[in-house]
Amino acid sequence: MTPLYEDNHIIIVRKEAGEIVQGDKTGDTPLSETVKAYLKEKYNKPGNVFCGVVHRIDRPVTGVVLFAKTSKALSRLNEMLKKGEIHKTYWALVEGKREKKEDDIESWLLSDGKTNKTRVVAEGTVGAKLSRLHYRVIAEGERYSLLEVKLLTGRKHQIRAQLSSTGTPIKGDLKYGARRSNPGGGISLLARRIEFTHPVSGNAIEVETDMLPEMKRITES
Repeated sequence: MTPLYEDNHIIIVRKEAGEIVQGDKTGDTPLSETVKAYLKEKYNKPGNVFCGVVHRIDRPVTGVVLFAKTSKALSRLNEMLKKGEIHKTYWALVEGKREKKEDDIESWLLSDGKTNKTRVVAEGTVGAKLSRLHYRVIAEGERYSLLEVKLLTGRKHQIRAQLSSTGTPIKGDLKYGARRSNPGGGISLLARRIEFTHPVSGNAIEVETDMLPEMKRITES
C-alpha cells in the first residue's frame, strides 16, 4: 500500500497485487485495515479510525483505490458511484493483438459465486447483466498489446472476462485463459487513474499511479 493523495475527507492509495480491499473468507488483512493503521499512526489517533470502502478492485490487480475518511464523504461518494460520476481508467497488457485499435465491447455477463468467475452468456440468460467497456490500443509488441480500458458498466471481473472472451486474455490471468502466470501471482491489469469531483470541496480530483514494469517495457520497445 502506497498513499497517493490525502486530505481531511478522502485518501487514495495504490493497492499491490495480492492485497484485498475488503475483508473476505480468507481472513487476510484487508487494505481498509492497513489504511486505518496508517492513519492511526500518522496522526497518533486514539481509538478507532474511520475508513470507508468506496469501491474495490480484484485481488490480483494493482492500482488506485479510493477510501473515505469521514462518513459524510462516504455517503456522497457512494451516491456518486451509483450515478457513474467516479471515472476509473484501467491499463491492460493482453496476449495477442486487437483487430480494431479502438472499439466498444458489449456482452451479457453472468457471475458464478461458487467458482468466483464471470462468463459471457447469451442474451436472456437468467441473472445475466448487459456489460460494456471501451478500449483503445496504446502500444503493441510481438506477443502482447497494451490497452487503455474505460468501464461503461461495473460488473465483477468485467474487464478480465470481456477481453478474454474476445480473444485477448490479460497477461498472467490463468483464470481467464492466459497461457502462463506472472511472477508473484498478479495479473497485468492496472487501475491506472481515478477522476471525480471532491464530495465536500467540489474540486476536481485526478490521481494516476505508475504503470507496471511490463507495461513500461512495451511502451519503450
